[in-house]
Amino acid sequence: MDRDGGPGPGEAREQRTWRLVALVVASLIVLGALPLYFGIRTATRDPVLNSLDALSVPAWAAENAQDAVSGSRWCLVDCRFRERTAQSLQGPDETTQVYEAALNEAGWRRWEAAKMCPEQPVPGHYTCWRRDELTLDLWVRPPSCAQQPADGVTPPATPPPAGPGGTCDGSVVSVKVRNAIDDDRVRSGPSTDPSLTGEDPDPVFTDDPLLDDPAPTTS
Repeated sequence: MDRDGGPGPGEAREQRTWRLVALVVASLIVLGALPLYFGIRTATRDPVLNSLDALSVPAWAAENAQDAVSGSRWCLVDCRFRERTAQSLQGPDETTQVYEAALNEAGWRRWEAAKMCPEQPVPGHYTCWRRDELTLDLWVRPPSCAQQPADGVTPPATPPPAGPGGTCDGSVVSVKVRNAIDDDRVRSGPSTDPSLTGEDPDPVFTDDPLLDDPAPTTS
C-alpha cells in the first residue's frame, strides 16, 4: 500500500491478474455451457424429431416448423405419434420433390400402402414411406387461402390465413411419423384414415357380452 492509502503497484497488478482470471473462467463456463445444453437437449429429445431436423431440405421448404408429439416412445398405453407442420416458399410440386429426395437420401422408401394413403382424395401430393420400424406420411398442399370452396358452399366471412410472406403462394408441409406396430395400414382390421384423423381412435368391441342386456329371468 502506498502513502495515500491506495494499493501499491504490486497489489494493483495482482488485482488485475485476478480480474483477468475471473473473466477467463466466466468465458469458459459460458462457452462450455452452451454446447452442454444443446448436447443434453439432443440426447433427451425424440430421435425421430432429430432425424427430421437432419433431412437435407432447403431452408425455404421448412419455415416456421412446429412439432406436436403424443404417446410413449416405448409404446406404454399409446405409441408415440409425431407430427411436424412447416411452410414452404415454393409450390407443392417443387416442395414435394425436395422432400422426397431428402427422404430417399435418409433411408426412407416409398410405401404403396394397400389402403389409406390416403383413402380419400386430398389436395396436393400425399405419399407414404417406411423405414425400419417406422411409417411416415408426407402431405404437401397449397395453403388454405388458395383452396377454392366447393360449388354451393358460401366462402367464409374471414379469409383463410395467407401463406409465407403474407401472400397466397407457397405450400404447407405435414409430416406424420408412427410406429409401424401401431399403424393400422400394417396391421389387419378396420381403421380410420390417419391422414384425416392424425391418430386412430380406440377400437370399440360391439360384441362384448358385458355390454348386452341381461337375459330376462322367469319366475
